[in-house]
Amino acid sequence: MIIDSHSHVTFPVSKHIQLMDDLGINKTILFSTLIHPEKAIKLNSFKQEMEALNQLLNNNVNSISARKNSIKELVEVVNQYPDKYIGFGSVPLGLEVEETKKWIKEYIVANNLKGIGEFTLGSGQIAFLKPIFEALKEFKGLSIWIHTFAPLQLDDIVELIELAKQYPEIPVIFGHLGGINWLQTIELVKNTPNAYIDTSAFYTTFALTLAMNEIPDRTIFGADYPYGDPYITIEAIKRYAPNAEVERKVLGENFRKLLDNIA
Repeated sequence: MIIDSHSHVTFPVSKHIQLMDDLGINKTILFSTLIHPEKAIKLNSFKQEMEALNQLLNNNVNSISARKNSIKELVEVVNQYPDKYIGFGSVPLGLEVEETKKWIKEYIVANNLKGIGEFTLGSGQIAFLKPIFEALKEFKGLSIWIHTFAPLQLDDIVELIELAKQYPEIPVIFGHLGGINWLQTIELVKNTPNAYIDTSAFYTTFALTLAMNEIPDRTIFGADYPYGDPYITIEAIKRYAPNAEVERKVLGENFRKLLDNIA
């Protein structure tokens, strides 16, 4: 089974479904989104979408109403294609622990979503995740997916590792292999049993190769569609996996085990 563990709602949805079928992707873990760059067809409109993305990546956009709308959009797509998609839902930052628990119950669990994220933070903002982790203790098996490419820096990734170690029962997915900090991120994740590493937007094939060699049981295939192309990522995994067993694990088996642990 091939599982793309990280892609976003895109329109038309049929285009993504066709791509999955063409590549033999059995399931995609679908994330909500506050922007739709796939709709941009000219330079100015694309620049506008990228500026919105930059604001999002720096955690300058945290609208409650926007997140509710993005979850509604996500749930509609997942329910339309339940044989293709499993959803991860957005949780706003800045809420108290009890408010966060209420949000997770109402918008994640009640909608049959299987994880939370992705969380995008600016450098120096990892502490905002503390109430999220504290709330997740009540929800066995739900994974948390965190963007660890820029604008996060190595100090932020180290802080995130320390947070993950405080909550060893919570699966923590380090998205995008840590970006330019891939070498240190792989080493940190290797020594943190509840930490996983996602292949999307890998900075160099050395990062992908090292992750699969050093953490074969906790490296997971993610494409980050529409920002990344699942075909390119699958082919890279096949090319650089040390053997067929690791290839199978990374392309689907590792993430399937994560899903099996959800209460």
